[in-house]
Amino acid sequence: MTESGSAPGTLRPGGRTARTRAAVRDAVLTGLGEHGYPGLTVEYVAEHSGVHKTTLYRRWGGIEGLLADTLDLAGEDDWSPPDTGSLEGDLRALAREAADSFTDPGQAAAPTAIIAAAFQSRRAADALHAFYAERFSRCERVVHRAVERGEAPAGTDAGAVVRAVSAPLYFRLFITRERIDPALADQSATAVLAAVRAGAFASARAAGRPVMSG
Repeated sequence: MTESGSAPGTLRPGGRTARTRAAVRDAVLTGLGEHGYPGLTVEYVAEHSGVHKTTLYRRWGGIEGLLADTLDLAGEDDWSPPDTGSLEGDLRALAREAADSFTDPGQAAAPTAIIAAAFQSRRAADALHAFYAERFSRCERVVHRAVERGEAPAGTDAGAVVRAVSAPLYFRLFITRERIDPALADQSATAVLAAVRAGAFASARAAGRPVMSG
């Protein structure tokens, strides 16, 4: 707990404290990229952020708290999903962005390490879940716009659609450990688009299909 009684990573102050959080976040991300979660230490974060380790322990409690706050800060940015003017373009852009974030040498190490950390730390897993839930929530507007334009059936499950776009990529990355590329991202987007148009993501009631009773 912090001095104010809140759990580490839940405060969103401004001024010097905000700059301190940003410096700590940058050090955490750099450390994850260089050493992975198992090799990240409070001492490393202290050295690279300029924040004394006693302060890090007092405010964040340790590595798990630092990682949770890093994800919390990432969820506070102003990122918005693409708006290309069509559902096809938006889904392709989302899929390519997901692929790039894990294949670009300049940015892949940290997110990969964070996901690995979620298998080792309950708190990291909870923070990662919250981060992606918020990210997918933002992405749902892509589907809502498509419904308004008549590109997707009414009642299309926006959350399911945006998750389906990246799911094959994450499966290859973290389960089968296969290479992914822009062509695979486009393939995933095309498959989801076809399923959307076929009504696979629309509720039975909204699509006019009979609803089976138990």
